[in-house]
Amino acid sequence: MDRARQIAQAVLHDGRPFHRLLKDGHLHGLHPEPYAREHAGLPWLMQTQCLVEAGPDDTVDVHVRFLQLITREVARARGSELEPATELIVDGTRHVPGLEAREREAAVSGLALTDLAGGSYTMRVDVPGDQEAIWLIDARGRAGAVLRCWETLLGRAEVRAEPLRDRLFRLTVTVANSTDWRGGDRAAALRHAFVSAQSVVRTRGGRFVSLLNPPPELRPLAEGCRNIGTWPVLVGEIGERHTMLSAPVFLCDHPRLSHLV
Repeated sequence: MDRARQIAQAVLHDGRPFHRLLKDGHLHGLHPEPYAREHAGLPWLMQTQCLVEAGPDDTVDVHVRFLQLITREVARARGSELEPATELIVDGTRHVPGLEAREREAAVSGLALTDLAGGSYTMRVDVPGDQEAIWLIDARGRAGAVLRCWETLLGRAEVRAEPLRDRLFRLTVTVANSTDWRGGDRAAALRHAFVSAQSVVRTRGGRFVSLLNPPPELRPLAEGCRNIGTWPVLVGEIGERHTMLSAPVFLCDHPRLSHLV
């Protein structure tokens, strides 16, 4: 795993185990659009804008990553039937009901900047709802099962580019949770959310411009970038400008893992 990927991974989990995030109430994400519109202050969309120095034939790769909350139930075997349990210990391992987080990712590679300047590219960010059962086996046979269930999520990521001058583009990545869910309480809404959503944008031929410390001649254009609910920074080895991480937490350029964990 390269340095940029390691940083993105740490930021996705906010540098802490999921159970601590849940306990501390620090979960944040993109809520279903209908629900968010009915609850002022809740986001359903995030927008990243950054500058990239590149030729029209250079390309970008876009990765959208987030956590999805998974409901975990525990059932005890009673003959051929399963019955809900508040706890199940099998071979010394304790299993209890609760919530888990599963990583989700949608990606597209090789988007030419000249094509993005002529028209935006839209990528679906969908997760079909499903469930799974993991049987727990002890020396006497099936002791029970862990049942996991997750909701259907629907979303999209729109990528576009605007030529500003020779070999300079403004790149925009907009991610939206378009799940058609209105629901009720916040806990249920989080199970339909893109938790800790982030965008990772890479280019091989081009170079991204730091928005925190841009060259003086590009500062007005950098300050004109409009970012909604996210802060893009350079990631990778010091001095590299091939990868931009945009996440709902404020970071410096080229953050180190030691600052996140």
